[in-house]
Amino acid sequence: MKKVSSIFIMLTCLVLLSGCMYPASERAENQTPYEDQLISVQNAVNQYRGASGNLLPIKTRDMEVDQYIKYPIDFSKIVPAYMSKVPPNAFETGGIFQYVLMDVEENPTVKLVDLRIAEAIRSVNIRKSANAGKVPISEILADNVYKFNYEAMGLSEEPTVVSPYSGRNLPMVITGKGDIYIDYSMDLYTAIQAYEGELKEGEDIRFLLYEDSPMVPAYSLPYTINEDNEPVFNNK
Repeated sequence: MKKVSSIFIMLTCLVLLSGCMYPASERAENQTPYEDQLISVQNAVNQYRGASGNLLPIKTRDMEVDQYIKYPIDFSKIVPAYMSKVPPNAFETGGIFQYVLMDVEENPTVKLVDLRIAEAIRSVNIRKSANAGKVPISEILADNVYKFNYEAMGLSEEPTVVSPYSGRNLPMVITGKGDIYIDYSMDLYTAIQAYEGELKEGEDIRFLLYEDSPMVPAYSLPYTINEDNEPVFNNK
């Protein structure tokens, strides 16, 4: 009986140790966009605005930055004054999400950026740098948007990222300037089929992805629709 108890204690210790040793960014609580945490941050942002004369608790970014990562929340301005602690899933505490604000002029709304996407792009950029900054092209997708030849870059398979909307593996594309982006065409096609409103050619349709989702399509190019109501790049 004592032997069984000893084994049980040892196993319990191993489980506890493995939990402590598990990388913070890979723990389940740091990878899930919990609604209650979004609500807590939103409430803190609203309180900060009310107390500061409509200022926003954001970090300063270059105005040329991608609109979806342009307004990251500065938690030092709202913690602990308006919320007790930074959410465990936030980048600042080892999580995989960057908390940002959208619609800052009319209705500042808290959204999330999945930083695993940024890391995937960074990995491809490292490979590009190793190839003297050159990327061999395999296909022209649109004006100034290309599919790159991953095999010629020394990659064994096409680099993809997991969509925060559908769970699909989304490919990457590259522009003539050498900038790499995520191709959300598949998700947008699905979103268009479900959308009951009217879309116009030339309109940026990426709002279809994040309108009812906590996630924003960061690191993407603008999209619109063609005459067949299909998503197309609008990189002009």
